[in-house]
Amino acid sequence: MRVRLHLILFVSFLMFSCASKKKEVVQFSAEKVLDENVKKIKEVQETVKSVDQFPRNIPKGQTNWEMVGVRDWCSGFWPGVLWYAYEQSNDSELKESAMKSTEALKPIAYSPAENHDIGFMLYCSYGNGYRLTGNEDYKKVLLAAADTLATLYNPKVGSILSWPIKKSEFDHNTIVDNMMNLELLFWAAKNGGSKDLYDLSESHAQLTMDYLVREDGSMFHLGSFDSETGEFLKGMTHQGYADDSMWARGQTWGIYGFAMAYRETGNKDFLNTSIKLSDHFLERLPKDGIPYWDFDDPKIPNSPKDASAAAVAACGFLELSELVEDSVLKQKYVDAAKNLLKKLSSEPYYSGDTNQSLLLHSTGHHPNNSEIDVPIVYADYYYMEALLRLKKLETSK
Repeated sequence: MRVRLHLILFVSFLMFSCASKKKEVVQFSAEKVLDENVKKIKEVQETVKSVDQFPRNIPKGQTNWEMVGVRDWCSGFWPGVLWYAYEQSNDSELKESAMKSTEALKPIAYSPAENHDIGFMLYCSYGNGYRLTGNEDYKKVLLAAADTLATLYNPKVGSILSWPIKKSEFDHNTIVDNMMNLELLFWAAKNGGSKDLYDLSESHAQLTMDYLVREDGSMFHLGSFDSETGEFLKGMTHQGYADDSMWARGQTWGIYGFAMAYRETGNKDFLNTSIKLSDHFLERLPKDGIPYWDFDDPKIPNSPKDASAAAVAACGFLELSELVEDSVLKQKYVDAAKNLLKKLSSEPYYSGDTNQSLLLHSTGHHPNNSEIDVPIVYADYYYMEALLRLKKLETSK
């Protein structure tokens, strides 16, 4: 009887040990995922045939990136991905590729502003390049880009015109996405640019907070204003389901954008707004933890997801965790980011060897039937950023 008991205990121990080892193997590690991503990014970059061609999406049924040119609003994300891969690996070949891809975007800084996306195009590319290399030529381009973006500011309204091409439809339009482009202007104001760049950025953030943030903690995608009087005309959507719905990626632009605005200004209202948007986002997440493209699409659960919104949210939560003073809140947002990254780093969102992207299942412009449930380059960009942020946070403890 005693022999049998020892045998049972020994077998139980072996089973527990194996289970523990198995659990350790699949345990999420930002470092491990980053290393896997770097290897893939380097392989993909070798297939990019021209420095002025930039990955944007992978249509259904294809495995390789569709490319766009310099003036596409997504052009800066791939150079940014390369810079993040270099930051993780210190690989000289990746650095060389990042430099060439970045420098192809230089004309944007010295051309008339076509839209607010100059920040996405040049801060994600030149901004990361300057941060990692200190290249003074990059600094000059960034300062020129900030001045170019600032030409879209309307002092009668107090914000940057997001889409000049849509003035006839929306008059002076300000979209939540534009919050992300303020970082270029804040940076420039601290690095040799005019103080006006700081002032107009703060004004833009204030206006966005006052008119695009709803009482329940959700956001309008777009605010329409009278370009002469500055009067607020209407809050609406362009890429969401409806004017009063909660478009997922727009909500995450707000989370990240207002956290960044607080970091740059110290205005507590911006911090509280980011917290409000974050908590509403987390309260409404579906059970699997990844948002649908719009939280109010009546077709849910038979509605596409948006991995890009999850990646942006992870960045925003990690930014916010460094800004809030309360230790419980800090941990709440770190945990929220980590949960999103765990989900993105596993099936069905992690691409693996499915295609050239890092992430699957993003949604671009659903009402326009554009880029629905496909890999999109900005999802990969913010995914890499969030993983690097989490790695630094964990190694600093």
